[in-house]
Amino acid sequence: MDKINFTPFPSLTTERLILRRLSVEDENEIYAIRSDERVNKYLDRQSCTSLDEALKFINKINAGILNNESIYWAVSFKDKKKLIGTICLWNISDDCSKADIGFELFPEYQGKGIMQEAAKAVIEYGFNIMGLKRIEGEVAPGNTKSINLMRKFNFKLKDNNMNEGVPKVVIYELINL
Repeated sequence: MDKINFTPFPSLTTERLILRRLSVEDENEIYAIRSDERVNKYLDRQSCTSLDEALKFINKINAGILNNESIYWAVSFKDKKKLIGTICLWNISDDCSKADIGFELFPEYQGKGIMQEAAKAVIEYGFNIMGLKRIEGEVAPGNTKSINLMRKFNFKLKDNNMNEGVPKVVIYELINL
């Protein structure tokens, strides 16, 4: 497969949502979502501590997109530009056959089918446009909402990354046949 190119940036639309490029205007929402303890509970990352740190994160993400290393969308409603979550394909294999999916959503928007709608568009983009053969997702064992989302798309349990007999993360995969 040819090298992936994310220029021009591939905005995606669904019935209710637009998945668009992250911008510096999203710094308040990026700070809020990356510092929200409820969101970070299942993520292996440090909490965001300042708007400057949020801006650096946005710049890092956009540099990764320009270098075709990953693709990261801000999730917004079509009629409101405000970021309510994010979704990405990252850790793209050298041969562009596999990528990891990652997503987060402000708690007040969870349980409304929003991430299911966004994930459907991103999975279709990954398989149909990028030509991926496999999409994987690492999930904390207690993160039942994310596990259920993956199961809705027929992701299958691939591996339990065990730490002293207890899964540290579980890895699900979806194979494009």
